Amino acid sequence: MKNILNQLINHKTLSKDEAKNVLINLSSGQYNASQMAAFMTVYMMRSITIEELTGFREALLELCVPVDFSNYQTIDLCGTGGDGKDTFNISTLASFVAAGAGIKVAKHGNYGVSSISGSSNVMENLGVKFSNQQDYLEKCLEEANIAILHAPLFHPAMKNVGAIRKELGIKTFFNMLGPMVNPSFPRNQLVGVFSLELARMYAYLYQNTTTNFSILYDLEGFDEVSLTGNVKIISNTYEKILKPEDFNTKSVTLYQIRGGETVEEAANIFMTILSGNGTQMQNEVVCANAALAISMMKKTSIDESLAIAKESLMSGKALDKLKTLQNLSRS
Repeated sequence: MKNILNQLINHKTLSKDEAKNVLINLSSGQYNASQMAAFMTVYMMRSITIEELTGFREALLELCVPVDFSNYQTIDLCGTGGDGKDTFNISTLASFVAAGAGIKVAKHGNYGVSSISGSSNVMENLGVKFSNQQDYLEKCLEEANIAILHAPLFHPAMKNVGAIRKELGIKTFFNMLGPMVNPSFPRNQLVGVFSLELARMYAYLYQNTTTNFSILYDLEGFDEVSLTGNVKIISNTYEKILKPEDFNTKSVTLYQIRGGETVEEAANIFMTILSGNGTQMQNEVVCANAALAISMMKKTSIDESLAIAKESLMSGKALDKLKTLQNLSRS
């Protein structure tokens, strides 16, 4: 690691193979905590390269504990995190709305690192069991239309750096990797990223796969559709910018979509919205994100997809999917 750090400090980059080897060594515990912290910090002081990102991704996918969902047409709604906005758990709520609309969701997530409450924090608080057992996850997918894939159970490399990431409290290249290393290898992905530069890199990498993808970057700095301004979408077939008006709503303020100060508050906000008792703006933001996933899967227009999303949320279908998951967790 000393040689790698010297190389990076001298403004040199890693080849794909070098990056891959570092991650493999890191996952096997070959580096101490200080070395790992220094390595992660470098990438917040300079941009990561395509070669480095590819190498890191290949290592994590090679080392992951895979789950086979090839019999299902699944989608993952996942953001990188790291946008520093402390919104409520929008993509996780949108995942349940999509599940309520009949879509199979393979939701990859983790505990919050740079945010108060990540997807896994809320799911854990609400009594959802984390597992990497194939039979259990397939049952979740069959009965609830959604399987929760808690990243540390599938990625040994993440386990070694989890405490360091939490202590650093800032986004690292692991945020960049999260959505790209779903262990079920979903055929469809709606990915939110925290910068336009990263959106371009993701698009480049995904173009070399068979994944049906939509990568989004909210131009106000969010890794999801926030409706505070315009959002850039890059997919397999097009690039476009959508305005709040395209989702049949007006723009919102950050204050209207803020999350809680604790995991408990975040979970309460989550349940309030999922129960159909959220504010109009909270509902609009959740349904806008869900609509993009629904549009990808059902090949419907944004207007049609919004109507499907709102029906799923307000009819209680989305909430029923969570209740089913909670029941499966207790059985």
